[in-house]
Amino acid sequence: MMTLLGQLASGVVPARMEAVALSESIDRDKLCELVLAGRVVVPRASGGRQVRPTGIGSGLRTKVNANIGASSEIFSRDEEIRKLGAAVAAGADTVMDLSSGGGEVGQLRRTLIAGSELPFGTVPIYEAATAARERGGSVVSMTRDDLLGVVESQAADGVDFMTIHAGLTRSALGHLQAQGRLMDVVSRGGAFMIAWMLHHDRENPFYEDYDLLLEVLAKWDVTISLGDGLRPGCLADASDRAQFQELVTLGGLAQTAREAGVQAMIEGPGHVPLPDVEANIRMAKKLTGDAPLYVLGPLVTDVAPGYDHITAAIGGAIAGAAGADYLCYVTSAEHLGLPTVEDVHQGVIASRIAAHAADIAKGVPGALEWDRRMAGARKALDWDAQIGLAVDPKAARSIYDARRSSSVEGCSMCGELCAMKIVSEHLGLKAGEISGC
Repeated sequence: MMTLLGQLASGVVPARMEAVALSESIDRDKLCELVLAGRVVVPRASGGRQVRPTGIGSGLRTKVNANIGASSEIFSRDEEIRKLGAAVAAGADTVMDLSSGGGEVGQLRRTLIAGSELPFGTVPIYEAATAARERGGSVVSMTRDDLLGVVESQAADGVDFMTIHAGLTRSALGHLQAQGRLMDVVSRGGAFMIAWMLHHDRENPFYEDYDLLLEVLAKWDVTISLGDGLRPGCLADASDRAQFQELVTLGGLAQTAREAGVQAMIEGPGHVPLPDVEANIRMAKKLTGDAPLYVLGPLVTDVAPGYDHITAAIGGAIAGAAGADYLCYVTSAEHLGLPTVEDVHQGVIASRIAAHAADIAKGVPGALEWDRRMAGARKALDWDAQIGLAVDPKAARSIYDARRSSSVEGCSMCGELCAMKIVSEHLGLKAGEISGC
């Protein structure tokens, strides 16, 4: 199989590039240039599935990812299928399976892939660690062959992109140990890798055997998402030397991946104070050659358990406006427990709002037109149009119907004192007669 980068370098433009160019209103040749330069990735549509072609990176709409997956505490195949459906219905652009035990994670993953119309991602070390615990009782019993073997098997199953913690080196770990942190490491994959490195007194195998890893990914044309194992887990740990040491390494690994024909994106910080979000994004972009940047939130405060989808949306809007390309949603259950189907829905909607606000700020073609159409519908008091244009039409319809005004034209907030109605009448226009709506 020739990778997308290999095809483009040979002058071949596959159908997924044509589809992305059309959906993003971007010139096809310009899109090809961005992919070849490493500024945009277009994950494969694998396994014969009908997958929505999706581009992530500079000049494109800010994308949203939804994480689903079972745990050792709660494992329900049917519930994860419902979560997948909720993510798709809410408008997620991609989905990732982060299952980490509790049952047959491989079979669950294959079921979810088969049912997904979105590009599908995983974190292979989760499955490797789960299998190691089942065999030997500890994640440190993973072998180098286990890690590469899981990558190969997941790629063969149809995974389109994978988070790999290859930049968490012994050097970066040394900075972490020297400086100290309030919360140390909160990345699950990062924690697994650190435990393995310390136990075996060896370098990170994903880093040491990076060439072998890239051979596997290139074989299946899988996009690598270079994980930030040292991302800050609280505001006190943000923007420290360990975080940026890993980021510098990730930038070099991304370039090496592209040279091997593998598309690459970079994962960014988690918890970052509001004034530092823009600086973090600009620094990440600079250090990685403007590679597509995938951020978790960022969460701008630590004190909102139960509402962290809002915390993350605030940070996500600022990050997107500053240049982040891809938002990993956060649900209200973050820091508390495994999300429910409704948590998934609300998390996607919150991140989509943040992504759209960022697109307006970045001047993404067509972004502001959506808002202009909504404004026109509001001016015309066209409730059906307003609900149809809402980011979550079902929620908008439910609220409107439950609180419908006795007034034909107004809502129950203002009734006969509707500002749109009063001003339109005094300007000589009746509500509903506004031109262009």
